[in-house]
Amino acid sequence: MEQAAPLIDPFARPVTYLRVSVTDRCDFRCTYCMTEHMEFLPKKEILTLEELDRMCSAFIRLGVRKLRITGGEPLVRRNIMMFFRAMSRHLESGALQELTLTTNGSQLHRFADELFAAGVRRVNVSLDTLNEEKFARVTRWGRLPQVLRGIEAAQAAGLRVKINAVALRGFNEDELFTLTEWCAERDMDLTWIEVMPMGEMDGTDRVGQYWPLTELRAQLGQRYTLTDLAERTGGPARYVRLEETGQKIGFITPLSHNFCESCNRVRLTCTGELYMCLGQEDRADLRAPLRAHPEDDGPLIEAIRAAISRKPKGHDFDYSRQRPDGQVSRHMSHTGG
Repeated sequence: MEQAAPLIDPFARPVTYLRVSVTDRCDFRCTYCMTEHMEFLPKKEILTLEELDRMCSAFIRLGVRKLRITGGEPLVRRNIMMFFRAMSRHLESGALQELTLTTNGSQLHRFADELFAAGVRRVNVSLDTLNEEKFARVTRWGRLPQVLRGIEAAQAAGLRVKINAVALRGFNEDELFTLTEWCAERDMDLTWIEVMPMGEMDGTDRVGQYWPLTELRAQLGQRYTLTDLAERTGGPARYVRLEETGQKIGFITPLSHNFCESCNRVRLTCTGELYMCLGQEDRADLRAPLRAHPEDDGPLIEAIRAAISRKPKGHDFDYSRQRPDGQVSRHMSHTGG
């Protein structure tokens, strides 16, 4: 595949990381991500697996080196392993450095071995609590033992597992050390994520849920020795090492400290909309040029370049006025986190 000139945004940041939502559907209904009775998109609006292949391949031709597959829950999409196997050719050619996914873990016991065979080496598993009752409450439809079984299957298959936990005041504050130690015992890193103001959630109090990670980090520092790490994995997390356990703890802080200055990411929805910033509404329709020119990627590549030329300097999430300023109307499941 001939490489084209790389994607550079207006602030001289190269765009090398594409997050792709392959479905808006999920087998959970996490309270901070979806309403309980979601209306999902019609099938005709969703990119086919072949269209997803063509779209991702165009981005790889333009210099994307990391591809993260998200949802909804990516592993509930029918025949999704066909797509992973197709993307593995870019790993084999060296054009793509990493193919990975974020999952709720519910289907990992079914697909862990196939994911490894397709070249996936790391997975992020979303897990906010180790308490079965609280897990059922926050996910509405989820079952903790199924997720734990999936994590075990992933590790057995040779996948490196990182746990992502959304920091929710009044929900998992009391599990800060429990989760940390549970991950350390299993040689898993842990990243905490500040809750983001995305979409209306059945009257959920976003401000009341907000637990700033500066506070969480300070609590960790009372028990462990924290060493700041320069290491980055291509995403927005800042990392520390806990000297007592040796594990990495990440912090994704779109509110208390945004990470826009080094942003190298864009997000593609399952309908072919490209969001240049998670915290802004501006988007570009890539499905139209993709479908209008089935034999010619030229118009698609032009549309991608035009979209990147509009990538903003940063987002403006803000809880400081006791309301989620900068809130965007779409649900997290639509953009893929």
